[in-house]
Amino acid sequence: MPSPCTYPSHRAAPRTSRLYILPIVGALLAAGTAHAADTLDTACKTTAECQAQVAKIQGVVKGDATSALSKSQDTFYWFGRINMASTVMNVEQGIIPKALAGRIARGVEQSIAQASAPGGKRPTDVLQVEKIITDAVGPEATLIHTGRSRQDIHSTLNAAQLRLEMLDFADALDQVRARLMTIAQAHTATYVPAYTNGVQAMPISYAHYLMALADSFGRDSARIREAYARVNLSPMGTAVLANSSWSINRERLAQLLGFDGLIVNSLDAGQISTYDIPIEATSIASSTAIRVGAFMQDVHTQYHQTRPWLLLASSKTYTSSAMPQKANPGIIQNTRAKASDVVASAQASLWRAHNVTPGMIDYKNTWSPASAKTFVQAVEMLQQFTDVLDSLRIDPARALEELESEWTTSMELAEALQRSHGVPFRVGHHFASDVVLFAKERNIRPKDFPYAEAVKIYREAGKKYDLKEQRLPLSEKEFRRALSPAEMVVTRTGTGGPQPREVQRMIAAGTDSLAKDRAWAGDARQRLLSAEAALNAAFATLVAAP
Repeated sequence: MPSPCTYPSHRAAPRTSRLYILPIVGALLAAGTAHAADTLDTACKTTAECQAQVAKIQGVVKGDATSALSKSQDTFYWFGRINMASTVMNVEQGIIPKALAGRIARGVEQSIAQASAPGGKRPTDVLQVEKIITDAVGPEATLIHTGRSRQDIHSTLNAAQLRLEMLDFADALDQVRARLMTIAQAHTATYVPAYTNGVQAMPISYAHYLMALADSFGRDSARIREAYARVNLSPMGTAVLANSSWSINRERLAQLLGFDGLIVNSLDAGQISTYDIPIEATSIASSTAIRVGAFMQDVHTQYHQTRPWLLLASSKTYTSSAMPQKANPGIIQNTRAKASDVVASAQASLWRAHNVTPGMIDYKNTWSPASAKTFVQAVEMLQQFTDVLDSLRIDPARALEELESEWTTSMELAEALQRSHGVPFRVGHHFASDVVLFAKERNIRPKDFPYAEAVKIYREAGKKYDLKEQRLPLSEKEFRRALSPAEMVVTRTGTGGPQPREVQRMIAAGTDSLAKDRAWAGDARQRLLSAEAALNAAFATLVAAP
């Protein structure tokens, strides 16, 4: 099969950096996976080697986080950041006397640093972290817990983790959009069948098909931006649910922790927003997954044919253990299965919240890496999807042959009669329908249809509709042109059609939209880095105090 275009992978490996004191300069890089090897070595020597090779052809992406950065920012990490922010704010508000500020700050710093030492602890209970601090500097350190609770602490760290996972998901989605548009650019004149009700309906270009998907994923990017504005609001400082008697500066806590504002109502902040916001976020991933699955189905059905026009590179298939002729598209199957996992995982967020009174723990982190892993699986799905796109091998000649073997241009035959000769559409439709029936009864392809028979069939249609002129007004050349799939695509008009010039315009618009979405994600990450640096600086000043 010809391979008119190949799409190598250029995804970078993730970077890591210090978590608390230095800005995370690698945060803007998306995690990626290496491209698959050309062949599967069946003589692998160890289980690990065999598993690694299977992963290459099946598109398996191992991971328990959406990125290296997300993995590093676990519950303990956010306990540390929240303790830092609480210390800074409480000193500024006079809740912690300045005379104690340095000692308490150094205790918080020590609780963070000890985790990296041999035998260090990373508790997932904030009171165990508090014990580490008080053991180091005394009970006065409990002043950092003034006016707060596990309720607002966990609501805050859940929101912080969710916002980063959403940014990682946005980056992976943008990778897919970019790949779709790159392939589309090469296939504006590759004509393929489009289907309705599972039946071949009309010819379009493959670029038109890919841009339909790219545009739908662009709507997901818009949804991410809109949801992020609600995700990145701080619950911190609301204590259990009704604030406290202390002068907690919630706005300052939000600023130090990188939030763009507050969830204002204190009950909403810790007990109600904790489920409607994650449900909104995970529904975006679920919606994306449904369309990823649909694409995989479209490619997978090609493997039902004896002469497909769309396949994967041979390095992305594996041979049946029993049937030598079979090349199984494992990466498609695994990507489709991962899409189903994302849909199922997102439903967990919905069902765990259903029929539960506000304030229960049931629903509060069902989306997270510790439980359902919605976005972890979603990012893996998109990475595997990118692998599929990189592996596509398209045969334009075979696709055109498929079109020319079916009567998908019969609508154009009716339109040509109306457009060029004023024949009422229903007359033209009846004529075209009778042509198709005649052809299918005799196994005649469109380009082989006898013109003389078309003349006879039109005469009969003219009699049925009492036309004065019953001679077929199309010349044989016009008749053949009307039945050409390429001609039908090229002659489409109107915004959003498959005609090459319009598809090129849509690709340009999609490219511009993608650039804006990537800029938004970069700005969002930069705001988080700036907030991190500001908290580091403010906290470092306290650590240095006497």
